[in-house]
Amino acid sequence: MNITPRKLNVFTIFKLPSAYLCGVRTKYIDSDKSIITVRHRWINQNPFKSMFWAVQGMAAEFSTGALMMLKIKASGKRVSMLVTSNNATFTKKATGSITFECNDGILIDEVLEKAITTGEGQTVWMQSVGKDKTGDIVSTFNFEWSVKMKR
Repeated sequence: MNITPRKLNVFTIFKLPSAYLCGVRTKYIDSDKSIITVRHRWINQNPFKSMFWAVQGMAAEFSTGALMMLKIKASGKRVSMLVTSNNATFTKKATGSITFECNDGILIDEVLEKAITTGEGQTVWMQSVGKDKTGDIVSTFNFEWSVKMKR
């Protein structure tokens, strides 16, 4: 089974229902990058008439995690994955449609190869940048993912 945007969107309904209800949707994924969108709506707003930071975080994390899931599936190995740390910077109010893009597929290849070869847990920092429809950056999220072979 291939991982596609449609399958990831169905996945969110059952495994990440709050993300689905807030409007987090996969638009594109390949071995190099993933693109996730979320639109500012009543259900994901904050009191300041913009998107709540945690909703942006869900979309940003999913852009990195979806790439990680794709790479683990492609490896054919049983590998666990977990976010161990994160940070974010907010530079503009998030209104309208926000697109989060992660282009760190190559980093995952390196860390998975090392985890599979050594059998030891490995970590990798991945970045997701959120932009509004004019292309302005509204937020930048960094996630440290830990990967380890399952026994």
